[in-house]
Amino acid sequence: MPLSPTFVLVHGAFANSFSFAPLQAELGLLGHRSVAVDLPGHGFEATFPTSYQAPQDFAALATEPGAIKGVTLADNAARVIEALERARRNGPTVLVGHSRGGVTITAVANARPDLIDRLVYVSAWCPVDLPVGDYYAEPEMASVDPMAFAPSLLGNPAELGLLRTNFRTSDPAALATFKEAFGADLTDDEFRTFLNTFQPDESLDAGTEADRAQAATWGTVPRTYVRLADDTSLTPAAQDRMIREADALTPGNPFDVHTLGGSHLRWLVHPGPAAAVLAGLAAG
Repeated sequence: MPLSPTFVLVHGAFANSFSFAPLQAELGLLGHRSVAVDLPGHGFEATFPTSYQAPQDFAALATEPGAIKGVTLADNAARVIEALERARRNGPTVLVGHSRGGVTITAVANARPDLIDRLVYVSAWCPVDLPVGDYYAEPEMASVDPMAFAPSLLGNPAELGLLRTNFRTSDPAALATFKEAFGADLTDDEFRTFLNTFQPDESLDAGTEADRAQAATWGTVPRTYVRLADDTSLTPAAQDRMIREADALTPGNPFDVHTLGGSHLRWLVHPGPAAAVLAGLAAG
């Protein structure tokens, strides 16, 4: 009897392993193993300064150091590779990335394709022709304003060595901006619950030209892209462009594409449809 795979789950920016709890519960009830990885400086390694509590001290928050300072994409990849090496002892592995987590799983597959039986991108960055930052200047991302969150940023990223965002804001305009970008189709309570799992700090390193998908390594791993049709943070047009670019890079190994309705975060809050897709990949 073939061994069933372990799903190794990689979170996006400002997130952590906690966000995968509903998905892991659903996968477990379907009979599948999974492990959610906290990238360096995330989860219980994150910095939550006292000044981030209520009442908040914005002056202190603008200067307080954070543990994620100096964390690189290579550090993220090393953390995931360590998890894959351990999971691999139990059988096949399926490496799943969401949002910015796609940058990490791409770097991992560039470095150690031998550890991965399938890559799965769920509305995740898959840099092929361009580094991630450059896609924001392309037509497919024209509807996304990268400065929309600027009022919620704290401190100077160059001085802090990290990005710090106040997800505990009570400003109605800021909350509306977050909800529109990440979870417009969630209830207010669902959205605020998820927002409270976010951490304030994120690393600055999102990769360079050298971290784009490489045909000789990354391109040898079977891959799936799960499109989120109502995502306003990573638009369907941008998702489709990266799928096209990847398929052009390795036409003999194209993406297996699935589409789910919903926003950037809905699949994590209501994980049934996504878990069914993943379970189907395991069965296949």
